[in-house]
Amino acid sequence: MQAVFSAGRRARLTGGALAPKLPPMAAPRMLADIDWPRWSGVVCTLVFVVRSGEVLLMRKKRGLGAGKINGPGGKVDPGESPLAGAIRETREEVCVVPRSLVWAGRNRFHFADGYATDVHVFRANDCEGTPAPTPEADPFWVPIEKIPYLEMWEDDALWLPHLFAGRRFSGRFLFDGDRMLDWAIELLD
Repeated sequence: MQAVFSAGRRARLTGGALAPKLPPMAAPRMLADIDWPRWSGVVCTLVFVVRSGEVLLMRKKRGLGAGKINGPGGKVDPGESPLAGAIRETREEVCVVPRSLVWAGRNRFHFADGYATDVHVFRANDCEGTPAPTPEADPFWVPIEKIPYLEMWEDDALWLPHLFAGRRFSGRFLFDGDRMLDWAIELLD
């Protein structure tokens, strides 16, 4: 006998017996609590433009991570490649076009509330245009050694050094709101 349960409903088993209500699934607290082979998330991008020892960052004004500092990026549109999405999002958020984009890694973020993002991270060696504020973000250049990690997502300090060193990576991160619960990073090179 097999029954499928959904929140707040009771399922009928063969023979007419009613199955009891099941409590809602507990939120994951460790990476091991997530079925990674079947996991999926919203495909997104992040771009870090690096030139002359500085990186282009932005303070996000709205959406997930509002108020935090990060690189430009966002959701990949249907039918769009992560590379094309990275270029588009950078142009929309900080008014520059990244040049010589190189795929640096992939980070999979799972939030305790069930939201998940599958982020392709790119590094650019320069950009065309001058960064300018938009409704999404306030961009600024900062020396790599002075990156304000305390104003960023907690995971950034773990994998950004690999990006700057030219090492490709794959990360998995579990968050409950802004708090990181668990993480793992694998170097691909």
